[in-house]
Amino acid sequence: MNIAIDGPAGAGKSTIAKRLAKELNFIYVDTGAMYRAMALYFLEKGIKASEEEKICGVCEEIEISIAYDRGEQQVILNGKNVSGEIRREEVGNMASLVSAYGKVREKLVALQKKLAEDADVIMDGRDIGTCVLPRAELKIYLTASSYTRAKRRFDELEEKGISCDLQEIEEDIKDRDYRDMHREISPLRQAGDAVLVDSSDMGIEEVVESIKKLYQERVSCR
Repeated sequence: MNIAIDGPAGAGKSTIAKRLAKELNFIYVDTGAMYRAMALYFLEKGIKASEEEKICGVCEEIEISIAYDRGEQQVILNGKNVSGEIRREEVGNMASLVSAYGKVREKLVALQKKLAEDADVIMDGRDIGTCVLPRAELKIYLTASSYTRAKRRFDELEEKGISCDLQEIEEDIKDRDYRDMHREISPLRQAGDAVLVDSSDMGIEEVVESIKKLYQERVSCR
């Protein structure tokens, strides 16, 4: 069985998907982390997001795999664990830009589809229900207001001792939303058969429980 969770940046997709995977005994696949790993490679090579030809030219040099350590997903880029590095803000922005390129998406979507064929998986991203797993038994479109998403990111950075500006974070999120929703290839949108979950006024437990209920309904209908 496959569960697809789509939504904009900062909606809490990864947090919710991880919790659900543990509780339902599914494999969690963080597709956004895979795009971030590719983005990190481009940054390390000094390639700009606008240099599409160069980006497509080095895609074949990149190998990305998923490993698990004590139940936690680890992202391996060309043999190196980059799970921490890919969470940097600049990497996230780069990933949003380069994910619009067909060659980048082609490489990762093939891997994601293969993972879903071999196991019960929960995937989160921008186009899982619409492109990667169009036949997923349960599709969720998880969102929240831009302010709520910015405040969550702000609190996360503050907790880590990183100085930041809430307004700048919100503007950055709005920019990423626009890019993700208006890109030519696989734009972010709610699949026609996806259930909308707005977490603006919900806690993590509430979101998890609401999706578990939807999952149980799907299972009982099989």
